[in-house]
Amino acid sequence: MRLLPGVAAALLLSACGGGDDRDDNGAAADNAALVGSTPVAGALTPSTPLPAGEGIPGVSAPPPAETPGPAPVPDLPVQPEAGADAAVTVLRDYFAALSGGRYAEAYRLWNGRGEAAGMTRQAFADSFAKYAEYRATIGTPGRIDAGAGQRYIDIPVRVTGRLRDGTPVVLEGPVTLHRTGDIDGATAEQRSWRISASALKPRPTGDAAR
Repeated sequence: MRLLPGVAAALLLSACGGGDDRDDNGAAADNAALVGSTPVAGALTPSTPLPAGEGIPGVSAPPPAETPGPAPVPDLPVQPEAGADAAVTVLRDYFAALSGGRYAEAYRLWNGRGEAAGMTRQAFADSFAKYAEYRATIGTPGRIDAGAGQRYIDIPVRVTGRLRDGTPVVLEGPVTLHRTGDIDGATAEQRSWRISASALKPRPTGDAAR
């Protein structure tokens, strides 16, 4: 069959895909492919790292690392204040020093390293040098009086002895000891029991047998 020249030309162009015009469906498909391959500003892609330490809606930021604090310091044991037993020990040391003729040692057991005795160290030694024997019996201590950071205690004492000329001697009465409480600024010497007063008085020598 023979075709007209115009019809044959049209069929040839259609078969070869010639022409610059594109249908609407093809243009839309190309546009969709182009949009899908272009990143949108601000959008996350698989290669976009998450900002460190910031919260993002739908994404939980890791909690901040905790910095360990200083190790707790254990409480130091509280040392009890020197009580009546310590005062009795000081008094025993005092009379033991007198009995042994160690008068300087006994003198220092008075408050103020001897000042409370009311005499010089030499006068103190001379007052006891007249004894050939000097023995003390310490009784039960009284209660500790506390106030204004100070502590006082009375302890009964009975002394029996003999002068160098052979005269028997009996003395009896309370001896008062004092110390500073365990307060800031107090020295070890101030916190120790020391003799602050003595009320030993002579008794009839017949009492020496008691």
